[in-house]
Order: sequence, then structure tokens, then C-alpha cells
Amino acid sequence: MAGHACHFPPWDRVSAFFRRWRNHDLVREFHDRLRRLVRERSGRDSEPGAGVIDSQSVKADAVVGSDSRGFDGGKLINGRKRHVVVDTLGVLLAAIVTAADVGDRAVAQVLLTQVTAAHHLLALVWADGGCTSTLVENVLAALGLVLAIVKRSDDMRGFVVLPKRCIVERFFAHLMRSRRLVRDVERSIPSAEAMVYWSTTMLMTRRVARPRPSRP
Repeated sequence: MAGHACHFPPWDRVSAFFRRWRNHDLVREFHDRLRRLVRERSGRDSEPGAGVIDSQSVKADAVVGSDSRGFDGGKLINGRKRHVVVDTLGVLLAAIVTAADVGDRAVAQVLLTQVTAAHHLLALVWADGGCTSTLVENVLAALGLVLAIVKRSDDMRGFVVLPKRCIVERFFAHLMRSRRLVRDVERSIPSAEAMVYWSTTMLMTRRVARPRPSRP
């Protein structure tokens, strides 16, 4: 409005608070507490029993150094890759950011180990056809976790919504609606991961703020 100046905090103070929250893992702690509230309000147990794993490659800005970026030959993208596991509500359970040339199978074992350590009720995770039978066997033996592969049949043509996989695709679509995440502009991997958690936190706050339907 004319005559009224917008007053924002000094950028260096905002950046300092972000780094402090990131370095002490407070971003993720706040996110995880909010996720439990969202699940309970949805009539679910606070801890998930199933999830979906997938990855998303995004272009990296010029500020991203060569040591943390790469070229995804399948997607033809030079940048970084976000590996995530979400619950059946489409809410983030864990995320790892790597260079885009890092294979999904190489990260999946690490990511699933983190998820099962944090969520002891997790018993089933759906994945795409890129996961090998060896990974399925290793995850079952080491983590006691069933990795169910959702494959696209050979006779499918064009865009097809696959069962369970659409959950994580909606999650990625939400990330791309966050202007900060359309392109990876973070100098460090920890900052890139923190921004993914912040985006999901905003999604959950909107869910919590919705009026709850009154019961008859």
C-alpha cells in the first residue's frame, strides 16, 4: 500500500536462524512433530506402517558446485536428485539429496535404513521398477522391510497413474509449487534437504489449519 513500507528482518539474521535450525536438526524435529499431528487428525496412527519411495531430479543453479551436482542421463538433467520416502498420506518421512548422477538403488538402502530406524512400525514400502530383486532381498534381510515393486506393464502407452506411485508423484508436484525448490539454489546439501522439509512443513500447516468437519 502507498505510504506504508514493508519491514522485513535483515537477511543476515534470517540466514543465521536458518543455519542454526539446520545444524541442530530442528527443522526436521519440528517437521516430524507436525507430521504426527497430521496423521492423528486424519484418523491414522501417529507412526506409519507403509510408505512409498522415489526420486526427483531437478536442475541446479550456478551457485551449486561441481562436487555436489551431476548429470542424470535418464532425465537429461544437470543438477541434484531428491530421494524421498513418504507415508500413504503423501507426507514426508525422510529425504536425502545427492548429485543427480547418483543411482537410486545406491541411495535406497541408506534411506530405508534411516526410515526404519526412525519408524519402527514401518513394514511395507512401494517402489518403482528400477529397484532390483537384490535390493528387495537385502532390505528384507537387513531391515525386515517388504519392498513391493509397482511396475508399468509393457502394453501401457502414454501417461498412466500407477497404484500407490501417484502418492509420491503428488508430493513431488507440491515441491515444484514451492518457488525455492523449482531449481536447486542451495550451496550445500544440508541446506537443500532442509528446504525440502520446510516445504512439507508448510503443506502440513495448511492441513492442520483447515476447519475440522463437525460430527452429527
